[in-house]
Amino acid sequence: MTDQRAVAAQEAATGLNRTLGVAHIVFMVVAFAAPLTVFAGLIPLMLGSGNGIGTPVDFVIVGVVLVLFTVGYSAMTPEVRNAGAFYSYVQRGLGTAAGLGAAALALVTYSLLIVSVAAYLGAAARNVIHTFAGVAVPWWILAAAGLAAIGYLGYRNVEVSARVLGVLLIAEIGIVALVDVAIVLRGGADGLSAHPLTWDAFTSGATGTGIMFAVFGFVGFEATAVFRSEAKDPDRTIPRATYTAVVVIAAIYTVSSWAMINGLGVTRTVEAAANDPEGLAAGLATRYVSQLAHDAVQVLLVSSFFACVLTAHNVVSRYLFALGRQGALPVPLGAVHPVHRSPHVASLLTSGVIATLVAVTAILGLDPVVQIYAWFGGAGTLGLIVLLALTSAAIVVHFRQLRTASTWRGTVAPALALAALGTILVLVISNFELLIGSRTWANVFLAVITAAFSAGLAWAVMLRRRRPDVYRTLE
Repeated sequence: MTDQRAVAAQEAATGLNRTLGVAHIVFMVVAFAAPLTVFAGLIPLMLGSGNGIGTPVDFVIVGVVLVLFTVGYSAMTPEVRNAGAFYSYVQRGLGTAAGLGAAALALVTYSLLIVSVAAYLGAAARNVIHTFAGVAVPWWILAAAGLAAIGYLGYRNVEVSARVLGVLLIAEIGIVALVDVAIVLRGGADGLSAHPLTWDAFTSGATGTGIMFAVFGFVGFEATAVFRSEAKDPDRTIPRATYTAVVVIAAIYTVSSWAMINGLGVTRTVEAAANDPEGLAAGLATRYVSQLAHDAVQVLLVSSFFACVLTAHNVVSRYLFALGRQGALPVPLGAVHPVHRSPHVASLLTSGVIATLVAVTAILGLDPVVQIYAWFGGAGTLGLIVLLALTSAAIVVHFRQLRTASTWRGTVAPALALAALGTILVLVISNFELLIGSRTWANVFLAVITAAFSAGLAWAVMLRRRRPDVYRTLE
């Protein structure tokens, strides 16, 4: 009865509908991770320029690190009562100033990721239309159409978005599973081999680059906490959804990369991936399933990108909603639609900012894949790793002070995660020019990430001096 009253009180305070269960949230965050886009785009890149046939182990290692992170993240969930995710967790452990720095960094990080994936969405849709209709449509027109549809869904109740994502996610996981199973049943190119799962394979190439790209593949798993205000039973739903999302994502990527390697042939994988990374997945679909499967991969790749952008849009709008609700941003951002019970003002602002950024990239004439997707996505990955490390540090500090969790959940696991994430961060920064493809643009994006966090700190100082009443409510 007490739990029911607490949930009712929180729902009344936020005004959002508490309709999301574990499955709903897992659908949204796994859709954010975009399994088909990783299968068709990221894994071939890892095979060709990372540590090659050791790619499956990359996903296992990153999965283990993120499970360790989730141990502390889940222990912290009952301690954090709002939907600010990274912002709320960092604020609770490291203070209001660091929390607002994390909030600014998170908003910039996810916005960069949305722009990158929206551009690829337009490019993928352009390719499908050209393949099936022979018509050339500029990518930015199709990206704009996708963003308009996403803006409509984001404006309405999030459960509508969850249902759309559920259908799209099942379809894309289905086609990936179909190709994987076909490769296994047909014995691959030269018989099935377990060598890609060995330590020797993992250390055979550019290990740092492989790990870096693997982190990119998990983007979105942490977004479970953003939906706290709409979860049916947040103290149980959020931890379960986070663990489930990490394990599901790791399993899909590990199995799919292993299957892809066997489908190409262990000794020929690296060369094939380096020569034609974009056509690798579709070619395997044709070779092991049918031409229809090839076409399905192309079409579902569009829906996969759409689902990814939709979830990222929901995450950004809920950050803005949480900050507006607390008064750290203009109060209207915390408004709830009287009919849809959605954060409609925050959603509209998100749509406007992303549309503007995509328009700027189009005006600059940037390529939607090799420039916008690679550069903005790489910068977003860096921002995410910094946020994960900050959150792990905040969890350790918080539980060392209050000791409301076991030593394992409150100290050991998050400390191990912090050490691992710090190592990964060093690897990413040292390989950042490779990820971005340009020293100049790498420096620009590094400056943007640094400036975002610094702006959040300055924002905190301004609030403390000019609006101390608001600042006190954030403490």
